[in-house]
Amino acid sequence: MSLLERLNEDIKQAMRNKEKDKLTVIRMIKASIQNEAIKLGADLSEEQELTVLSREVKQRKDSLHEFDKAGREDLVEKIRSELQFVELYMPKQLSEEEVSKIVQETIAETGAKSKADMGKVMAAIMPKVKGKADGALVNKLVQQHLS
Repeated sequence: MSLLERLNEDIKQAMRNKEKDKLTVIRMIKASIQNEAIKLGADLSEEQELTVLSREVKQRKDSLHEFDKAGREDLVEKIRSELQFVELYMPKQLSEEEVSKIVQETIAETGAKSKADMGKVMAAIMPKVKGKADGALVNKLVQQHLS
């Protein structure tokens, strides 16, 4: 089942169950995917759908951070709830140990020696962990292993 088919089924189920918040989030995800498809002029591949989902997660995490800094607890709870719904459609996230292992392997593959090689390592590693690990975590681990 494609992601759009799954979203459509979940929309129907959320409507039946009268889950207003979940319905809103699923519709936002679907709209983002459809807008991206329109922009590209073709159906999205799984990788492109994953990119859209990752963008949705990142936007919500950024909002969560900003609202938390501003002390807006009402909005923090709303965004946390939205984030949980969006993450249901993401692939299983890698643990920090798994990401660390991939970072070490990639550093060995690229022959990186110092932090000056960080861009080369990040460019090689991100396609491997796309959607499965947070970019900030990957960045932090690459810095640790290169120092």
